[in-house]
Parts: sequence; structure tokens; C-alpha cells
Amino acid sequence: MRWIAAIQSTACATMCLALLAACNQTEPEKVERVRAIKPYYVSDPAGSDVRRYSGIISASTTSALSFAVSGTVNTVDAKQGDRVTEGQVLATLDPQPFELDVQAAASELDAATAEFENAASELERQQQLFSRGWVAQAAIDQAVSAFDTAEGQLNLSRSRLGLAERDLANSRLIAPFDGSIATRNIDPFVEIAVGQEAFRLDSEGALEVDLSIPDTIIGRLSIGTPVIVETRTVGGCGCRGRVTEIGSASGTANAVPVTAAILENPDGLLPGSAVEVSVLLADERLDRGYMVPLVAIAPGDDEAMAYVFKFDTEAGQVKRTPVQVENTISGNLVEVSEGVGAGDVIAAAGVSFLRDGQTVRLMNE
Repeated sequence: MRWIAAIQSTACATMCLALLAACNQTEPEKVERVRAIKPYYVSDPAGSDVRRYSGIISASTTSALSFAVSGTVNTVDAKQGDRVTEGQVLATLDPQPFELDVQAAASELDAATAEFENAASELERQQQLFSRGWVAQAAIDQAVSAFDTAEGQLNLSRSRLGLAERDLANSRLIAPFDGSIATRNIDPFVEIAVGQEAFRLDSEGALEVDLSIPDTIIGRLSIGTPVIVETRTVGGCGCRGRVTEIGSASGTANAVPVTAAILENPDGLLPGSAVEVSVLLADERLDRGYMVPLVAIAPGDDEAMAYVFKFDTEAGQVKRTPVQVENTISGNLVEVSEGVGAGDVIAAAGVSFLRDGQTVRLMNE
């Protein structure tokens, strides 16, 4: 019996140790799975006349950079795609010819300065002699003429030195603003002429979209007309914009050039990208509600008739937003008169599984 008691005692001790170890183990932290939502970009006003056009993204400020002097390229310090800052050196020319010009102009200025000082001293001496009656007026006139000539030569020498110093400074090509190098057209050790494009620099951040609108409807556009820019290649781009420029003449295919500034620039939207642009044409009779998918509408409660889940691009979360749903239905879309606006990104499916403030990501990102 003693051996049975020993076995029971050992088993009990083993169970206690196991329970103690289990108590000491830290329960693993539960990590919430980030749900992917199918986005819908609000853009279609209810009952409105919306036209879609193809457009090309461009930088709001683009500059073709070139040297103001000709010479041999010495260094190229930036390449295509580089981001540069204002004042950064992009390329340089061989400085030796310009340095020699500065030295020659400085020597010329020294000589002109000495000549001017001599002429001034001589004029002062002749004036003193004339005041005593020891020289004729002709001597004074001659001294004044020599002084004026020396002064003119001195000013000319100063100008030449200034121009030589400016040319030396212009042998360095400087970025005029922050941006990115769109194109690079030079290489070291080649000759480059004045005004020959070396780089094309696009400003950082601010983007525009260039459109061609038929002249038959251009009268329904105005400065400030809202647009929605969409592209499948960049997540989060149902980007809002406003028309900023309308051409005054019709061009190819009876189209008028129109430019719209993009108000939101998601990462990955680059100059040169092709996009689709929805343009809302003016009509005073139009209802300003927006069409959204029926499946994006979550049931209401005592506080609101219905809800949608708006995606906050900065926080990466959805916000449960009350909306006013109208009776207008077109296909799988329903009119929402309050609570959403052009450019909003809302969850287009699975709203019953979402909650206010939930962290999500857009599908296919």
C-alpha cells in the first residue's frame, strides 16, 4: 500500500506543478485582424449630368531647367526620379574658362581704378593751379575730360567683372524649388548651349489633371466646378478636384483645354499618369444628392434613418455616419441627400460586420 500512496503523492505533485506553470504562462495577446473593405468612391450626383473624360496628371509647377551660359558639362549631380530641394546643385560646367574671365576682369578693374585715381589727382592739381592763375582754362578742360574718360572706363570694368562673376555663378545649375526630376537630358563631358534643356523639374505635392472638353458643353463649366479623379492603379484615389483653368479657344477635334487642381494627392499618383475624370456639368435644376450602392447602407436606429461607413484615409479607420436616404433608386444605387459628398470613400459591402472606429484597409491595397 505504501507504494500506491507514493505514486498518488507523486502524481498530485506533478499536477500541482503543471497547474502552477499554466498560471505563470502569459496569455498571448489577441491581435485584431484588419478587415479589407471594398471601397466605393462617391462621385455621381443624383439626377445630375455627369460626363467622364480621360485626363493626364501633371505637376502644378513644371520648369525646364537650362544653363544661362554655354560650356562643357563637368558634373551631373541628379538623375531622373530624384527628389531635390530648393538651392540644391543639379549640375556644373567646367569652371576654368569662367574663372579665367573673372581674373581678367578683376585685373582690368585694378588698372581702371589706378587710372581713375591718377585722373582725379591730376584734376585736383590743375584746379589748384588754375585758382592761382598759373594755368589756362584749357588745362582744366583737358583734366576734366581725362577724369570723365577714366571714370567711364572704371564703371565699364566693374560691369565686366560683375558679368564674369555672374557667368561663373551660372556655371552651377540650381534647383529653383522643391520637386522631383522628371527628365534628365545631359551627361558629363559634353558641350551644352545656352537655353538647352538639361532637366525638367516637377514641383512636389501639388498636382493637376489636364482635360480636353468638347466646345459644345464648355459653357456649362466654370472655375470651381467639382471633378472626381479616378484610377485603378492607385489605391485611395477617388480624388476630389476643382476646375482652375478653362481655355479660350477650341483646338483639335473641337475640344477646349481644361485644367483641374487635385485637392488630395494619394501616394503613387505621379505626373504623366492616365486617369478618368468625372465632371459635374452645371444645371440649376439638379438635386445635389449622391448615388451610393444599396449594399453600403446600414440599418438605422432611433438616432438616424440609416448609416454608411466612411473611410478615413489618414487614420485607416471607418466612421459610422448617419445619412438621409431618398426614394430615388437606379439599378443597385440609391440616392443619399445628406451625409455624403463627392470624393468620400465608403464601404461598399459587408457593412453589418463593421463598427465605428474599426481599423480597416482598402481591398487590393
